[in-house]
Amino acid sequence: MKASLKTAAGVDAGEVELADDVFGIEPNVAVMHQVVTAQLANARSGTHSTKTRAEVSGGGAKPWRQKGTGHARQGSIRAPHWRGGGIAHGPKPRDYSQRTPKKMIRLALRSALSDRAAEAKVLVVDDWKLETPRTKDALAALRALGLRTKGEREARLLLVLDRTEEGAWMSFRNLGKWVQIVLPEELNVYDILVNDWLVFSTSTLETLNTRFSPSSPAADAEVVA
Repeated sequence: MKASLKTAAGVDAGEVELADDVFGIEPNVAVMHQVVTAQLANARSGTHSTKTRAEVSGGGAKPWRQKGTGHARQGSIRAPHWRGGGIAHGPKPRDYSQRTPKKMIRLALRSALSDRAAEAKVLVVDDWKLETPRTKDALAALRALGLRTKGEREARLLLVLDRTEEGAWMSFRNLGKWVQIVLPEELNVYDILVNDWLVFSTSTLETLNTRFSPSSPAADAEVVA
């Protein structure tokens, strides 16, 4: 499996080898679905809460006598069918987190990476050359790479940057919601699938191959759930 290698100016610099056991497997859709569902569930705060009729203040007295008024019998104005009453079967604070095995997360991650590679949506940049933070230069680089074209829908980009690429990080972070930046160790299934393009630098690609390859000793390292 190979991916295009380009300079920040958009010039072809050849091809780079992608690890077959990371970018070349048959995507497991069921596992990706389960991991994404768990990831979104884990992001929920679970702090929603409603009051039952026992928790709403007031309503201790019977609103009117049982018989002789012409109204239906009522015991409390805080019953669920009353305006301002309690909520029947409403949400209460709970923990939505799901435990997902690390092997399943790694399989889903490699499946997502392989899916993007099969669609030729993986690009490797030799060097961003953005030592001085400047958003204008970052935008020019994306246009030179063909990742941003005027008049078309903005493709969503997931840029995988190293901690040492501080200039690139500060240059890209102001480009809006269509550009997302992550560290190699922060790469996760949801972010890969929700973005159109996956863009690596040569250093972050090497880090990823080492970290997530099943044959690597680092494969048992902690992964993002």
